[in-house]
Amino acid sequence: MLRRISVLAAALALLTACGGKDEPAGAPAASGQDSPVSAVAKDDKLAAELPPEIASAGKIRIGSNIQNPPNNFYAADGKTPIGSEVDLAKAIGRKLGVEMVYEDMAFGSLITSLQAGRIDLTMAAMNDTKERQKSIDFVDYFTSGITIMIQKGNPAGIKSPDDLCGKAVAVNSGSSQETYAKERSTICTQQGKGEVTVAATDSDTQNQNQLRTGRVQAILNDLPTAVYVAQTAGDGKYFEVVNLPPINGGPYGIGVNKANPKLAKAVQLALQSLVDDGTYTKILQSWNVTQGAIQKVAINGGP
Repeated sequence: MLRRISVLAAALALLTACGGKDEPAGAPAASGQDSPVSAVAKDDKLAAELPPEIASAGKIRIGSNIQNPPNNFYAADGKTPIGSEVDLAKAIGRKLGVEMVYEDMAFGSLITSLQAGRIDLTMAAMNDTKERQKSIDFVDYFTSGITIMIQKGNPAGIKSPDDLCGKAVAVNSGSSQETYAKERSTICTQQGKGEVTVAATDSDTQNQNQLRTGRVQAILNDLPTAVYVAQTAGDGKYFEVVNLPPINGGPYGIGVNKANPKLAKAVQLALQSLVDDGTYTKILQSWNVTQGAIQKVAINGGP
């Protein structure tokens, strides 16, 4: 059960002073050789678990929506994916002896692209839920939940989910946050309060602009991203995060086509090996997101 401790304070302590707006201070991806990923070697036994077509291709195509620091975003060159998820994916690839090739796409198209075989995996801070498990399988790798981000100083007076009634909120299209916002709107109207106006886009930047200019009063996002943005946007002068436990906390999952259980098993075993040998923890530490660490890598472990 989530305890009402100072979750924001703990998160801020973990996401310590960032050096700039493009990437966290000391991010391993900035220096390459310093990344814990560089020490990961191929495990022939694990590599043998890969489906033959993946092994022969020598690569795994990963679909992601690359705009969610510190999970996944572009380096200063505007074309190199970096982030905690990217490093985890690279480490899995090194364990399995294959290259991880990223394809950037809208979040709402990830599952259909996976089902259609255009990509092999998804890794985009996607919550593993029973509803999504009807369409794809998940290899769980992190735990997070929904967080409310507001303008600095909280001019809209939002202190809890109940305060979203009658307000406009921005979310990413097709996300768990969009689902939650619509559910919250239904609760608000049933209570005789104003509905929640949901502005769904495919752009975190657009959502932030809407909040800065007052077109929405809050953004619903995952904890690591919300805290990172609050600390870095405008050198921390634009936004803050409501001090609440994460809403609907649960695992992020690497999405895998249900027709490819062998790939799901190979990824699960590789990731569990990284957890067991400490590489997983080192990667999360390097991105200051250890609050979401797991110990047991499950398939379809979401609520």
